[in-house]
Amino acid sequence: MPLKRIHEFRDPLHDFIELDRQERALVDSIPFQRLRHINQLALSSLVYPGATHKRFEHSLGVMHLARRVFDIVTDPANIHPKIEHIIPDRQHLPHWRSVLSLAALAHDLGHLPFSHAAEKRLLPKGEDHENLTLDLIECGHLSHVWQIGHPINFKDVQKLAVGQKKLKNVEFTTWESILSEIITGDSFGVDRMDYLLRDSYHSGVSYGKFDHLKLMSSLRILPKESGEDKSQEPTLGVELNGLHSAEAMLLARYFMYEQIYFHPVRRIYDQHLIDFMVAHYGANGYSSDVAFHLSQTDNEVMSAIRSAQLDGRAVGHASAKAILCRGHFRLVYAFNPSDQDVLKRSIEDGKVEVEIDQPFNSPAHQIWKALAKEFGESETKKDLYIQGSSYALFPVIMQDGRIESSITLSPILRNFPLMTVDSVYFAPELAQTARDWITSNRDKVLQGDLK
Repeated sequence: MPLKRIHEFRDPLHDFIELDRQERALVDSIPFQRLRHINQLALSSLVYPGATHKRFEHSLGVMHLARRVFDIVTDPANIHPKIEHIIPDRQHLPHWRSVLSLAALAHDLGHLPFSHAAEKRLLPKGEDHENLTLDLIECGHLSHVWQIGHPINFKDVQKLAVGQKKLKNVEFTTWESILSEIITGDSFGVDRMDYLLRDSYHSGVSYGKFDHLKLMSSLRILPKESGEDKSQEPTLGVELNGLHSAEAMLLARYFMYEQIYFHPVRRIYDQHLIDFMVAHYGANGYSSDVAFHLSQTDNEVMSAIRSAQLDGRAVGHASAKAILCRGHFRLVYAFNPSDQDVLKRSIEDGKVEVEIDQPFNSPAHQIWKALAKEFGESETKKDLYIQGSSYALFPVIMQDGRIESSITLSPILRNFPLMTVDSVYFAPELAQTARDWITSNRDKVLQGDLK
């Protein structure tokens, strides 16, 4: 009986996802099978019960979308004359399609238990899950995969899986940069497309839905700007008829962050989880050894959480109890632009001192400091985040062939809001006391009048 050359997975978003023998070998490997036990959204199921999906199916979805985008942007009818020179000969395209598919499958192999939640505090300084992804692509568990069929250089897979932002000292061809952008790109990366659709579906909300089929069909490799004196560096952009779909995806991302990823209860569960994992592994104590990493999944951490919750003397007991017994800290203050205006004036007047390590003028930070002084630091937690830049800038090809900027054409993208989290939480038994104290003292804190 001949070997089956095409394998299929059923997927709730993309129907059938097909894999060839080489892709199936990667999926069957120990590093990839581990992703069956890594939750995509950490402890989000404690807020959205359906959000129990894993990195495994997300990675399959990213591969599926990456291949689809590859086929669209390399279709001769869709190639812009100014970027023809970067497209390989037709006989070499199947090779690069395979490299892209394998990189898309491998892009999340390095995720720690519970995905992004704790990696900044667990891994050695300057490292993240992408360092582990690079190590796993090179490890012995996968060496046979790259030799199936037409051999593939694992270094090419590494490049496309993590991109130039991670591999700053590695030389990329223009073609490799474009292929990596298909997976990891800020505006149109298929990693983002799949997680928005998948997280929305499993969370039971509609915020993440957008017309991804229309968007992908309009994607093109384009010069950034028109004119001989403008940048001709190729990047992913859209035809004019895909601009509204691009707007819809970026709006979907904004609403998913505001309503799901930045949900205050979800965020505080992340903090309790981080506190437990730091206690469990040690600060910056998660080993980057491949064998150790492959032994660690959500299952091992959750088992440790359950044990710690039952033993009042165990390391991490308080965090474990907060997670398993609904004892999470409660939100007592959330960002208010009016409060930020008050604080800004106080800083300008010299009544409040600016702290160098604060990313922006944070009312929550000032309130957190005051609460910690009044009630003790162990009773309160802060959560600060501000988006660094917008992802709304990309080229659009007009009907007459000229290239325009997305923000020139779209008032929605031109005025796209940046996302901010600026919150304070308090121990549950004293949360109302803390809220009352904030109501009485907030203005004094922000005006620098509380002594």
